Amino acid sequence: MTPHIECDKSKIAPLVIMPGDPRRTKYIAEKFLDNVTLVNSVREEYAYTGNYKGISVTVFSSGMGNASMGIYSHELFSFYDVKAILRVGSCGSYCSDIDVHDICILKDVFSNSNYAKEYANITDKVLYSNSNFNNVISETALNLNINIKSVTANNVDAFYSEINYDEMKQYDCKVVEMESFALFANAKVLNKIASALVTVSDSFVTGEKLSSSDREKDFDEMIVLALESIIKL
Repeated sequence: MTPHIECDKSKIAPLVIMPGDPRRTKYIAEKFLDNVTLVNSVREEYAYTGNYKGISVTVFSSGMGNASMGIYSHELFSFYDVKAILRVGSCGSYCSDIDVHDICILKDVFSNSNYAKEYANITDKVLYSNSNFNNVISETALNLNINIKSVTANNVDAFYSEINYDEMKQYDCKVVEMESFALFANAKVLNKIASALVTVSDSFVTGEKLSSSDREKDFDEMIVLALESIIKL
């Protein structure tokens, strides 16, 4: 047990899918996993462990932002022997060629966040997902006939922040999100596997947005891709 996870080590699978929203966590577990057990509810950050095609998988809510993702992914990697975490969530699009409903794999993340420096004195502004895992995800997407786009994301600590489009152009950021920088920092330090799949929920170009209920239940294609990919590790 840790300050934020209430179960013993045996209740968490080595493979973890990590949405941000606790309700989405419950939805994924109940719809896609067999023999599901609720294994954590501290601070209502729910986690469920079950089987996907006979392989044990945990679906664990990260909460919102780098600080929350940083806590849970660190504890899972460090104290629960988790091998791989795949973030599944939403993002906003900065460009006209990435639309609402599009699925993106984050090859890397640019951020001005201080999380990595405070966590492990990492001064890099760009952190990378696991390339081997990304290859597995891309191959799985091809086999499932699911279109995904490999992009660089801008990671922000402040949801209501001004967009520096010159900086976004400099780092070739196509989308914006709030959790992957901390996840990639933790994986880098702890020598673990991490990547992120995100579905575009709103566009800064067109103004189109998905509702909260759409974001909870309209990401099934991404979830299938995530589960089919992670069980290959």
